[in-house]
Amino acid sequence: MVNKILCATKFGTSAKIVEVEATFSRALPGFVISGLVNNAIQEARQRVHSALQNNNFTFPPLKIIVNLSPSDLPKNGSHFDLPIAILIALQKENIAPAGWFAFGELGLDGKIKHNDNIYPLLLDIALKCEQANVIVPRGGKDLFCLIPNLNFYYADHINEALEIIKQESPTPDTYVKELGFPCFELQNNRYYHPDVFELDFSEVKGQEIAKRAALIAASGFHNIIFEGSPGCGKSMIAKRMRYILPPLTIKEMIESVKLQTLSNQEAAYSPLRSFRNPHQSASKSSILGSATQTESKPGEIALAHNGILFFDELPHFKKDILESLREPLENNKLVVSRVHSKIEYDTSFLFIGAQNPCPCGNLLSKHRTCRCLDKEITAYKNHLSEPFMDRIDLFIQMNETQEDAKPSVSSKQMQEQVFQAFKIQISRGQKNLNGKLGEKEIDTFCVLDPEAQSLLSQANARFGFSERSVHKLKKLSRTIADLENSETIKKHHLLEALSYRKV
Repeated sequence: MVNKILCATKFGTSAKIVEVEATFSRALPGFVISGLVNNAIQEARQRVHSALQNNNFTFPPLKIIVNLSPSDLPKNGSHFDLPIAILIALQKENIAPAGWFAFGELGLDGKIKHNDNIYPLLLDIALKCEQANVIVPRGGKDLFCLIPNLNFYYADHINEALEIIKQESPTPDTYVKELGFPCFELQNNRYYHPDVFELDFSEVKGQEIAKRAALIAASGFHNIIFEGSPGCGKSMIAKRMRYILPPLTIKEMIESVKLQTLSNQEAAYSPLRSFRNPHQSASKSSILGSATQTESKPGEIALAHNGILFFDELPHFKKDILESLREPLENNKLVVSRVHSKIEYDTSFLFIGAQNPCPCGNLLSKHRTCRCLDKEITAYKNHLSEPFMDRIDLFIQMNETQEDAKPSVSSKQMQEQVFQAFKIQISRGQKNLNGKLGEKEIDTFCVLDPEAQSLLSQANARFGFSERSVHKLKKLSRTIADLENSETIKKHHLLEALSYRKV
């Protein structure tokens, strides 16, 4: 008789279901695991053997063969310990755990340990096998309980897992953790947001134009670049934008936790959107992600999904990296293609860049002299190509902060304005924020009044905007109009959008 139970392994960023099967044959006693498994699974023999022996189970004098099917699929992860142990422990029982999923690493005493790699696997199983019965470690209960469409059974020990399997009709755990984050409801959806601002805009003195631009960019997820002398507040503003971004749904929080686990970070729910700030010396693979036959690693742009990707000292990044950002900035997706695998990442992020006006940084300074030659300034600016700049919604040139400048607005006040614009966008029926609207959605939602339409035609005739630039202007004007609670885009909304456009 061959007993079977289900598990899963990571393949790229998704899960592949694995059938774990065991057979016991008359031969020299032994314990073999087959199915293209890695060292972590091979070492499961020692963990499973010790865990069962320490719980009064006597291994039979038979040859135990455990196979993980499909056999040509590479498999990895210590979470296969539990399904293997369950099959061996039930060898003499007339019980078939077929249809059950089991995940968990075993301690030598039989305790079931939580592993962060289980979480992204469960998300895909919830899509592929709705209402499946799943045994998981109790240590991950607070994470797993928010995953829909699965019947969870939590266990601390191998004996507890076996008792669940032996029951004719066990009752799944219906515990759902209440997220203790501030939230509001809109159209039957709950949106979560932070109410503690570790970095506050009240600490930023002056720079009213830059703060206004930051508010607009945050409200509609528009890409923005700040240019100014060293110390004028570019990075200061960029790092505070994280706290005023639109609120998160549970689905978006789950996506964030999945990316955290895939990148080997500590997984936890948070109302704060991700903020990625790679150094300019980062490699192309670390920014875009990598893929091999057996493993894939999301890069910084994938980890910034639904959040912020901040490039400080923008022109100092390698040119091929900057040019590689053109596709994810435009399509909000990135495909990493290799010979043995092809991985697609969602990359719907708000891009923020910060740069000096010249190599020495003093070109716009009123008190210091620029030491750069004209050709050095030209080469510095040419590092950012026209196609790349065409994907930027706002380009803000910042002056040096005056001595008598004072704070004018707090993050709490800015957050309230962002939420006002967010509610208008959702109430209008948008599935995406203004900065991420597609071509058809632009025609539906970005409606200009006759005066604004005439102005756009004049501007287009004078500056020769590309079709992409026209779409960017419409989306940016839509956000400015939303901040003023205006149904249509008026002339002064478009004028403000034009003032932020680099021509």
